[in-house]
Amino acid sequence: MKLRLAFALLATLAVAACAPKQPETTPTPAASESAPAPAAAAAGETAAAPAPVATPAADAAPEAPRPAPTPYTGPALVPGVDYVEVPGGQPFEPLNGKIEVVEFFNYICPACYSFKPTFEAWEKKQAADVRVTLVPATFRPDFTAYAKVYYAAEALGIAGKSHDAVYQAIHLQHTLPGEGDQIDEDKIAAFYAAYGTDAATFKATMNSFAVAGKVNRAKQFMTRSQIGGTPSLIVNGKYLVKGKNWEDMVRIAEGLVAQERAAGGAR
Repeated sequence: MKLRLAFALLATLAVAACAPKQPETTPTPAASESAPAPAAAAAGETAAAPAPVATPAADAAPEAPRPAPTPYTGPALVPGVDYVEVPGGQPFEPLNGKIEVVEFFNYICPACYSFKPTFEAWEKKQAADVRVTLVPATFRPDFTAYAKVYYAAEALGIAGKSHDAVYQAIHLQHTLPGEGDQIDEDKIAAFYAAYGTDAATFKATMNSFAVAGKVNRAKQFMTRSQIGGTPSLIVNGKYLVKGKNWEDMVRIAEGLVAQERAAGGAR
């Protein structure tokens, strides 16, 4: 309960990252300055047999027209201060003509919920050559559980229309397990029944080999990218964004996108 009461103060505090082990979030200078993440419990080691996965339904309305690329007009970016270069970094999901911006997040993370409005507003302003990819972090067993939740919803074609509601159910309504709570897969699966699936199918998909594989791939990318807290941003697989607050993080991401665009770095 201390976490949930403390969350109400996040909007007026400095950036607070959800770090690997601690039961409470603590204000830090920047999300990417948290301690390095230890290896999370391997997802999928006890995965059930493959579950039948429903054909994904249309998960979002047609995308609105994107603006033309604009020059970066902020302060010059300083390596080691504004960002850290990822050795041998590669995009998570390369796509010709796109500059990838990965957000490492987790539904259970209060800081991610605080960052969400700023990041989504920034995303809407991006040109068509920028693609945002959500990758759930897997620091701890509770993070891993919600990574399975995200990929199950994605496999069933309901991730987009349920995304906001999951955050709200955890952090506002407290109807789904939050950070420090016992994970209840039945309760989570019942929640998703309102989005075009049924509880049994959702739970089976959560525990399928296909979802376990996606969780493991996300974990490998998290380790390569040297993520130490959430939310974290990775631009084109090459740069881990730092920053003093949410607005500073998106400013730095904007500058790195422009840098990649100028260098022909769209993949």
